[in-house]
Amino acid sequence: MEFLLDLINEYLQNESYSRMVFVGMAAAAALAFAFSVIVLVSSLSSPFEGRKRVLTKSNGLHSGDHSNRVMDSLDPLTKLIVPKQNKHTFEVRLKLMHAGFRSDNAVKNFYAIKILLVVTIFFAVVLSASFLPEVTARQIFVYAALGALTGFLLPSMVLDRLALNRIKTIHSSFPDALDLLVVCIESGLGLSAALQRVAQELDVSHPELAEELNLVNSEIRAGVHRIDALKNMAERTGVDDIKGLVALLDQSMRFGGSIADTLRVYSEEFRDKRMQRAEELAAKIGTKMIFPLTFCLWPGFFLVAVGPAVLTVLEVFGR
Repeated sequence: MEFLLDLINEYLQNESYSRMVFVGMAAAAALAFAFSVIVLVSSLSSPFEGRKRVLTKSNGLHSGDHSNRVMDSLDPLTKLIVPKQNKHTFEVRLKLMHAGFRSDNAVKNFYAIKILLVVTIFFAVVLSASFLPEVTARQIFVYAALGALTGFLLPSMVLDRLALNRIKTIHSSFPDALDLLVVCIESGLGLSAALQRVAQELDVSHPELAEELNLVNSEIRAGVHRIDALKNMAERTGVDDIKGLVALLDQSMRFGGSIADTLRVYSEEFRDKRMQRAEELAAKIGTKMIFPLTFCLWPGFFLVAVGPAVLTVLEVFGR
């Protein structure tokens, strides 16, 4: 701490002002750190888990109410961490849903993790600089600011990667689910029963998509319309093919068409689309191979083919 105070004093050249700035920075960092830890710890006990403990009587009769009271009491503090509802927070919530984080406290946890990383990395860089006396104060503050910026951007990068990986996983498992759904519908099952059967069959091979289908079945049993439940799944997954299927089913139900025929036609079109995508990737291979051939294989080929002749010519000229 004395090292950080000396760094601040080098800039301000006033010991009293330096102490005031140091106390303010320490108080702000401690407050942000405490708020973030409280939000993360309190959100671990969700209302669903509290209600489950109440029903199973494993943790006392009022544990769910205590969790709700803690979250309600933290609302004034979480407003300081979570920004107001705008386009950015909506995009963050949507990415969290795409990554599989659907709880009400997911956005609060995300921003709390950001603040924790910013505060932790900043002070870790400043304190670790005390072991490097040759580094100047300006360089230390620059490194600390870069570390804080990294801590601020790292959760967003990790979230984008998680969301993209989950979207790719669900997209790759969607053809199997669509074929099973066509078989179930054509065998006489209704749409809800077919979705439940497909979710059971995909539980081992494709657990992410099976979880989404189980959520659709739960919403339908809770009273949500089938198309609305499927639209919610399309929004949660972020897969364009599922959105297309939902739109096609919506039109089919509105105009009284056959769901089996609709699914069969979409399955055939989707299979053709997959074949076209594979043919497109295969056609691009020749262009993509130009750069590896030019920079990796051809130099080695010329070295092996022309190298002995060049050595022989140099030897002749040397004589």
